[in-house]
Amino acid sequence: MNDAVDLTVLYATHDALRRELAHLDRLTTAADRDPRQVLTTAAGWTLLKNALHAHHTAEDDALWPPLRRGLAGRPKDLALLEVMEAEHAAITPVIHAIDAALADPGGGSLPLGQLTDALVRGLAGHLEHEEEAAFPLIRRELTAGQWDRFSRVHAQRIDQDALLLPWLLDGTDAPTAQRLLARLPPPAHAACTGRWIPAYAVLDRWGADGAGSGGSAADADGSTRHRPAPGRPPQE
Repeated sequence: MNDAVDLTVLYATHDALRRELAHLDRLTTAADRDPRQVLTTAAGWTLLKNALHAHHTAEDDALWPPLRRGLAGRPKDLALLEVMEAEHAAITPVIHAIDAALADPGGGSLPLGQLTDALVRGLAGHLEHEEEAAFPLIRRELTAGQWDRFSRVHAQRIDQDALLLPWLLDGTDAPTAQRLLARLPPPAHAACTGRWIPAYAVLDRWGADGAGSGGSAADADGSTRHRPAPGRPPQE
């Protein structure tokens, strides 16, 4: 096991995606709300799509390729990487179908509720599969240099949207927040704590869903209000 490979950012990203999937599921199953009306303008839907795109493209571009090279001659492990990439590819059309249904209510072949349910179930299943099967492989096989490069690419993709880092910090425990903030150069750290976090804190991500406000993100001074951290393997 390679102690230089710290999966904190991957677990934090997965937790944030699960959090948003829970909001999306509540929104689309609530009897007293019109999910189409909310999703059309919801900041939470846009952030979820942007975060998922940043995360998956970083993995596709900078994680799976070096891992595949190191696994040459090991067909079982290589097959797992093919499955990971196939699961990524299967999620994107569902998102496009949801956007198409929102843009043209009469033109879709599937109701919005079925599409969002497919996204919630499909993405949740992928996250669990990746953690159980791919994360141990990453820890064992990736070199420190390969992991550093992936971490830089992932950070660059996340940093393309100023709200995604506060989104990622939302509800994290103190050690995780400190690790994520520590990677920032001083100007970006100042911008994050001084502008991005306050902007996120007042954002209503999912309309009238009070739990979907950004109020549980890191506070403007960089401190955080936390939910309990889920159990993780040692050293994560």
